[in-house]
Amino acid sequence: MKISTPILLLLCVSFIAQCHKKQNDIPVDTSPISIQTELIVDDLTIAWGMAFLPDKSLLITEKSGTLYHYIDGEKKEVNGLPDILMRGQGGLMDIILHPNYKNNNWVYISYASPEGEGEGSNTAIMRAKFDAENNTLTENQLLYKASPNTTSGRHYGCRLAFDNQGYLYFTIGDRGERDLNPQDITLDGGKVYRLHDDGQIPTDNPFVEQTGAQIAIYSYGHRNGQGLTKHPITGKIWKHEHGPKGGDEINIIDKGKNYGWPIISYGVNYDGTKFTELTHKEGMEQPIHYWTPSIAPSGMCFITSDIYRGWKGNLLVGSLSFQYLERLEIEGNKVVNRVKLLPDIGRVRDVRMSPDGYIYVSVESKGIFKLVPTNK
Repeated sequence: MKISTPILLLLCVSFIAQCHKKQNDIPVDTSPISIQTELIVDDLTIAWGMAFLPDKSLLITEKSGTLYHYIDGEKKEVNGLPDILMRGQGGLMDIILHPNYKNNNWVYISYASPEGEGEGSNTAIMRAKFDAENNTLTENQLLYKASPNTTSGRHYGCRLAFDNQGYLYFTIGDRGERDLNPQDITLDGGKVYRLHDDGQIPTDNPFVEQTGAQIAIYSYGHRNGQGLTKHPITGKIWKHEHGPKGGDEINIIDKGKNYGWPIISYGVNYDGTKFTELTHKEGMEQPIHYWTPSIAPSGMCFITSDIYRGWKGNLLVGSLSFQYLERLEIEGNKVVNRVKLLPDIGRVRDVRMSPDGYIYVSVESKGIFKLVPTNK
């Protein structure tokens, strides 16, 4: 049977629409477990990062430049932060503990720093010891400062993670200079970096022998990474990053690899025009998963707890654009299913596993919620 051209076009449009719908309208979670949210910390605007201390209290970064210690039901402001410039997407960002925090009290913080060459700011990484008794940071040490400064308020990154060998990884976004920074290893921006815990450069970093390279770089060709976490079994560092319109990605970070931005991408410009015709190129890594349309991912962690029946080994990612928490079922290095948790809860900025095995979610303009299963 011959199909007329108008009908064929209609069928094509319908198929494309259904594919788009499948990507966008993922199902609400229907797993056997039922979840309720418990608001733990309220009166927060953009709680960018959080870290659980051994005594179960919580350190919380507010993007506007305040560090809180939440203990015994009360938020206490922590003193001792450096100068922080809040502009656009920059401000006080991530916070994590040293793997041996119980013995050394080191905390690691990322922020937009106005110090250094040029006007504006760029991403900086510091560590300090947390004096809980006096709610202050001491022995502050600047570990890395991207340069030069720029007045752009875009794409600072910056998430932090430790691997099993005690190396510190962090992300710095392309700072809005997609055609300049990500593919040039002599420049900061659009990279994942690796340091020793004291800020020294590992001698086996991939570009230490290359003249002119920023030798803290571990991988390149990235856009703006706002999720970074260690796989609980393999120990590999997993990262997600914002695409433009479409093309948010999850990547497994390998030494010296080029992840393609902006030469290859599954996204387009915000006005819908193309900036590249390529999704693959030899010598550039493919993401293990990409989102089209973009969900604007923020925060990421693996579920390592048995508290949430059937979820162990899944990956959690917050969505800023669609305002929910996404649970991704993983088999090996593949995403095999996506489900939506907490639909319409708000812009999810961060998600973490606490030491006692519960999931905590930071939601902009609301606060930090604990996810409690009601039918274990």
